[in-house]
Amino acid sequence: MAKITAVIDIGSNSARMAIFEKTSHFGFHLLYETKSRVRISEGSYYNNGFLQDEPINRTILALDDFLYIAKCHKARKILCVATSAVRDAPNRSVFLKKAKDIGLNIKVISGEQEAYFGALAALNLLPFDDGITIDIGGGSTECALINKNRIVDKISLDLGTIRLKELFFDKLDYKSAYSFVEDSLRKLPDHFKHTRIFGIGGTARAISKIIIKQEKYKLDTLHGFTYRAFDYYSLFEDIYTSQQKHLLKIGIKDDRLDSIQGGALIFHLALRKFGISEVITSGVGVREGVFLNDLLRHSNFCFPPNFNPSVRNLKDRFVKNHQKSKDTKMLARKVLDAINYDVLKPFYNHILIACELSDIGISLNFYEKSNHGSYLLFNALNYALTHKDRLLIATIISNKKIQNDLEILDFLPSLEIVQILSFLVLLSDILSYNKTPRDFEISSIKEGLVIIIKISHKNLSYVVKEKLKKLSIPQAFKIQIC
Repeated sequence: MAKITAVIDIGSNSARMAIFEKTSHFGFHLLYETKSRVRISEGSYYNNGFLQDEPINRTILALDDFLYIAKCHKARKILCVATSAVRDAPNRSVFLKKAKDIGLNIKVISGEQEAYFGALAALNLLPFDDGITIDIGGGSTECALINKNRIVDKISLDLGTIRLKELFFDKLDYKSAYSFVEDSLRKLPDHFKHTRIFGIGGTARAISKIIIKQEKYKLDTLHGFTYRAFDYYSLFEDIYTSQQKHLLKIGIKDDRLDSIQGGALIFHLALRKFGISEVITSGVGVREGVFLNDLLRHSNFCFPPNFNPSVRNLKDRFVKNHQKSKDTKMLARKVLDAINYDVLKPFYNHILIACELSDIGISLNFYEKSNHGSYLLFNALNYALTHKDRLLIATIISNKKIQNDLEILDFLPSLEIVQILSFLVLLSDILSYNKTPRDFEISSIKEGLVIIIKISHKNLSYVVKEKLKKLSIPQAFKIQIC
């Protein structure tokens, strides 16, 4: 697979491009992203699905610019897909020919393929293995049912925001729009039922941004943001029954004003139809799915067990000493196995990731490495981890004392647990600097409420001994060098 791949998605409302850089076999990160509100479907629903000249021409201009940007980023592979508006257009060959003339081959994908790509992205890049995906586009809505880490069914409905706008909302015919959506949703098979939904696409993201703003959510990240559906039914109704002036007041962006009402209507009625209680916001969708379909084509379209692409990518880009990273993680395993403390077992993976990546801040500045590392971890560990997971990992690599007045403590386990996790990461980090870190023997004994960690090494270095003496040790632990 090419090291740098550009993926272009031509939707009914916008054309979008994401450029991904592959850093190792499965490691990758987003290098660049852009979009253009080309509205290729404009006027098509008034004209039996025929694409109109002006939308075609502005889409071609945007795509030509996308190709130049991809070239600037040295993309060796360009994958381009077109969805509802193009696949439904009787004159789509005219558009495809013009795209070919500028050097772009477009693959027109079916509704089921579109649903598959969105589900593939959600399944691999969100920390859940079951639920329903919903991707509300301008011309169609795609859903996929995920169960036990498998995509078990897919469906596409001719139900989209621009379609509703041109057929109903432009005429202020809200009642017919409501009936049209309900009738369309009846086509969903009865087995499309779950309590969890993954909201893909612009409508879901726009609604989540409003909720984040209203709730004053303390973590500045969208992918993986979770909320209870029932709490916001009134908000959905407010959006699709209000005038545009009110929509601006509640935080809808200008470029979303004429499409958000249809999207909110579809979203609301779909949540009721599926029986959803929990909404997971997905910052990934068709573009990531197309990329992963290429990346994972020899791996059954999923990452290996216990593999996280964000962790791999951070190691590839920011870990300068890979042997030390391995040693720190190995020592953390030894310590955890030795103390066998049940309270900590839910956090083993957090500790191991933190140990593996504890030195990434050095790539920016040694003297502020823990601060830089925390920032990088929270903002770049964005795949297959919850917000709480990311925050906890970012917090426990800090060498500073964890204070009780942190605003984000509501997202973390108890302060005592956080302090213990931070201590274990720092202990593993210190031990990794010994000349022969793999020769440590670590055991523990319990005396009352205190766990004594016994560390045995014939050639314990002077500097390591010195650092261990200065280590701040939680009340539940003691260290004994023997």
